[in-house]
Amino acid sequence: MNYLIGAFKYPCNVTVKFADGKTRNEASIKKENGQTVMVPLFENHETIAGEVSIDPLHGKKVEHVGVKIELLGQIELYFDRGRFYDFTSLVRELDVPGEIYEKKSYPFEFSTVEMPYESYNGVNVRLRYILRVTISRNYVPNIVVQQDFWVRNYTPVPSINNSIKMEVGIEDCLHIEFEYNKSKYHLKDVIIGKIYFLLVRIKIKNMELEIRRRESTGSGPNTYVETETLAKFELMDGAPVRGESIPIRLFLSPYELTPTYCNINNKYSVKYYLNLVLVDEEDRRYFKQQEITIYRLQEA
Repeated sequence: MNYLIGAFKYPCNVTVKFADGKTRNEASIKKENGQTVMVPLFENHETIAGEVSIDPLHGKKVEHVGVKIELLGQIELYFDRGRFYDFTSLVRELDVPGEIYEKKSYPFEFSTVEMPYESYNGVNVRLRYILRVTISRNYVPNIVVQQDFWVRNYTPVPSINNSIKMEVGIEDCLHIEFEYNKSKYHLKDVIIGKIYFLLVRIKIKNMELEIRRRESTGSGPNTYVETETLAKFELMDGAPVRGESIPIRLFLSPYELTPTYCNINNKYSVKYYLNLVLVDEEDRRYFKQQEITIYRLQEA
């Protein structure tokens, strides 16, 4: 697996080869230009090793005062675009000052790297991991190229996972109970539940269940909250009657969910909610929202 990360304006091409590139799983990510690319997939405490190759263009030589590779974990808040907050920073020196006339390769290794946070591309924030190769030069700009890779971390099955039971309603008009089988779900789980109508004195037209993602970034006056509706699932079409029970069975796998992220490096959080929505014949909406926890389960 070779990743060409140089640029034509440079007097050389820079290639990164991962040591286990032929067998390692990959993740699909969308770049800022809208293109989708495949990058290597890692998890916390893995070793990241490989080889950097510098290949001067025909007839050119590369004079430098040192070559290094960095492994960086960065958070970028889009309202502060261009400023990166590094939470992981490791460096390996690859070469001392000199000249490169022909293709030269340098092995590198970052052992059991601490990567506590998952990679994330959100509405207002991005968390990414990169390998950055820097060829330092005098009098002319440094050659700096970088390669993204993706990190996913897995969570064991929670030892405690209580069901959710709640009563909601409008006095003398509507009284319902809803129940979800648990409060914590993995990314390919199924939400199973029931809704009981104890009192119905308004004309309900339909009912649906939404999955909402709420992303909070920044702090204080620079706090930004974005809520996305990721899924709408119709539970009922038509008026219910007292005593009726509506089953819920919603598969999570078709939707692009991430795990719940709580206060990542004091920069952002991502939370998920189940939003039960009832619409009456006058198009008035009644809803009840319940937070749930999403986690990533190790696939067999």
